[in-house]
Amino acid sequence: MAGQYPEQYGFAEPMMLEKIDKLFACGVGDLVDLPQIVVVGDQSSGKSSVLEGLIKKPFPRDSGLCTRFATHLVFRRAVQEQILVSIIPDRYASPDHSSRLKEWGRAVPDLDPNTFRQIMQEAHLEMGLSGDGDEAERKPTFSNDVLRLEISGPDQEHLSVIDVPGIFKSTTEGLTTKADIGLVRNMVTGYMKNPRSIMLAVVPANVDVATQEILELAAEFDVHGDRTLGVLTKADLVDTGAESGVVALLEGRARRMKLGWHITRNPGQKELQDNMDRGVLEADFFRSCVPWSSVDKDKVGVDSLRLRLKEVHSSLVKVEIKSRLNACRERLAELGPERNSPAEQMAYLTRISTRFQRLVVLALNATHGADDLFETDHRLRIAPAIMSRMKTFSEEMAKYGHTYAFTAQDNDVAGDSDIEQPPKLFEVRKEDDLDELVNILHSQGSLQYPQCGDIRDWILQIFQNNRGFELGTFNASLLATCMKRQSAKWTDVGMGFVSDVIIIVHNYIDTALASICNDPNVCNSLMDKLSDELIKRYQRAITNIQFLLDVEKSDTPLTLNHYFNENLQKSRQGHAAINIEKYAFHNGSHGRVVRLEHATHTTRSMSNEDYVVQDIMDILQSYYKVSRKTFVDSVCKQAVLHYLLHCEESPLALFSPIFVSQLSMTELEELAGEAPGLKRSRSQLTKEMTSLIAAMKILARA
Repeated sequence: MAGQYPEQYGFAEPMMLEKIDKLFACGVGDLVDLPQIVVVGDQSSGKSSVLEGLIKKPFPRDSGLCTRFATHLVFRRAVQEQILVSIIPDRYASPDHSSRLKEWGRAVPDLDPNTFRQIMQEAHLEMGLSGDGDEAERKPTFSNDVLRLEISGPDQEHLSVIDVPGIFKSTTEGLTTKADIGLVRNMVTGYMKNPRSIMLAVVPANVDVATQEILELAAEFDVHGDRTLGVLTKADLVDTGAESGVVALLEGRARRMKLGWHITRNPGQKELQDNMDRGVLEADFFRSCVPWSSVDKDKVGVDSLRLRLKEVHSSLVKVEIKSRLNACRERLAELGPERNSPAEQMAYLTRISTRFQRLVVLALNATHGADDLFETDHRLRIAPAIMSRMKTFSEEMAKYGHTYAFTAQDNDVAGDSDIEQPPKLFEVRKEDDLDELVNILHSQGSLQYPQCGDIRDWILQIFQNNRGFELGTFNASLLATCMKRQSAKWTDVGMGFVSDVIIIVHNYIDTALASICNDPNVCNSLMDKLSDELIKRYQRAITNIQFLLDVEKSDTPLTLNHYFNENLQKSRQGHAAINIEKYAFHNGSHGRVVRLEHATHTTRSMSNEDYVVQDIMDILQSYYKVSRKTFVDSVCKQAVLHYLLHCEESPLALFSPIFVSQLSMTELEELAGEAPGLKRSRSQLTKEMTSLIAAMKILARA
């Protein structure tokens, strides 16, 4: 009878070979790691028989040599026929062991059974594995070293097949140990974890699949079942009456697998010795034996398994190529369009500036849901950040902005304890400085809380040092002096506030550009280009608050705000109420009343000096309150809202399409020209994408 296997081995067929040539001609072989087929199963499950049926080459069967270590068969399409054998050392092997194994290897003319057997025996010895009578030497039974056979030729298909030892749970005295169980398990699962591995999970048809650990491991490492094919062996050994359970597996009615089940018949020992044709024997068996004769022919025999495996292999190659193609497209999208000419550079910067200005509008309107970028970095949420800082500014001005507390309630931060406490401080800045802005920002620092004590003593001292010959009144300039000293902290508090807002705005610009611009070099160049003008625009806000401070602290106090008069009258009425309080008494349903003759006692007996001091304090307190609110509103509306946020000359309005349109050709090249490294990346990605698209078209053809 003809030999068990034809001369040609592998998965090759003319149509597939033509596709392989085209794939490698378009360069996809250098871009995509092709899948590898890993045959896994328990010991004596028939793994080697399945593998030799697939590659059409018999494995040595004596002494279990091929189950002691992984055997990696690499098929390559090449003009010349060549077979190279070598050993890849375990990555944890000792330097001496590794060096010795790397030196071993050679080319062989053919892989006939005798040559194959000799290679396995030599590899067994080189790896230092135990043999008959080696128990005393305590040599290892298994090895993580890998025997590699690279088979090249014009009739070969690019394919990688790995045979690994079968997993087992029980030790054999004098041969295997518990450590061997773990070593083999780790070796096998290491290959199974690899997403490039197509797993052939081999299970004898005459055992209960529920007891097969290899299926559980496959499900663990291939959750979706995209790369696991179930293979049932030893169909001729299934007990009578148990066939229905096996058929249920094949038909998907039990233990369903996404890629399905196949069943094979392993050649018997006599059939192997007689060198009988496996394909003929298997075809006769599945055609003539019930119930196998009624099973879908695509699910029986090693020949149909080979065809199915080609489909899975091709499918995974398509997935890998598509994944790589998508990655190329995404990377090219990140690089943006080409920027070699001035027109391309201007278009590129115009798109960025347009997107930037759109983001500014959304940020100032707090329309954060309109763009996903606001979810990526809190520094882009500029409106809430500035509003929060405004609120803090207003509160600090109200609580701590004055030098002296007008009343005890104005300085409740000092506490009620009579024990003398050290001066308390508050920070005028809340944001950390930026190196590029440190020269224009107000310094980080602390201020004391308003001083305790009677403000009248301080006003009296000023009055005595500045009074003229007024009779029962005071010079208007004296109020200006008091106001200037009482508002002395406004400079630090106000400048600290505006400096913090400048930091918030600058961080926004930097973050927004980095988020929109896909090239860090362009982003950095833009910030360098914008820097000087941004500082000028920040300086305008600082100049504005300095102007407001000069107006409030240097000019004659003036207000037309009716709240000033209302506050002043309330203060004076309060003094009057205190003075007539001692004359009040209860009068039935009328409550507390005073007699008419006592109603004129609204003022207590005071010296002219005390009266003037009291009047100065009342006017100062009423005016200070109105002036403080006016100052806070003016700083927020003018320095912040106008100069820093909304005006046409604001920092946020600087980088715009108009700015881009005014750039010279030299500036365009400096800002948006592609760096040599980026040009190389774009060229390489474009080349890869062209190859991958061509590969997808090749694989899509029937």
